[in-house]
Amino acid sequence: MGNESFMLTYGDGVCDVDMREIEKFHRSHGKIGTITAINVDQRFGVLDLDDDGTIQAFREKNEMDKSVINGGYMMFEPQVFDLLSDDSTVFEKYPMETLAKTGQLMAYRHEGFWQCMDTQRDKNLLESLWATGKAPWKKWE
Repeated sequence: MGNESFMLTYGDGVCDVDMREIEKFHRSHGKIGTITAINVDQRFGVLDLDDDGTIQAFREKNEMDKSVINGGYMMFEPQVFDLLSDDSTVFEKYPMETLAKTGQLMAYRHEGFWQCMDTQRDKNLLESLWATGKAPWKKWE
């Protein structure tokens, strides 16, 4: 990669994010890193717990339970390599945490389609979308 900006992904998520827009956003802010921020729906009921494990509230999921996560599509400047000590460095630990603490990590908010493929259920969903011609991530002909 030399001394150039670069993009990377984990490879376990499928989305319709426009990588050109990530690049445009990344170049606009001048920071070391950009990650794609995705809103995910809460799939399960929510427990509010005390420190001792006493349940203070139980509620079904609702729109307020949405979380923002790293969608796995990223762009970095070569300075990020200064935060990697060796091949055993966990990228989401020291490097990403340090970038966040020092104000060098920005979020590109993606409001479109995103789906992880971590489970058989995820795989079945994505294959169904593909088979029915409803795969929003397919941008080519």
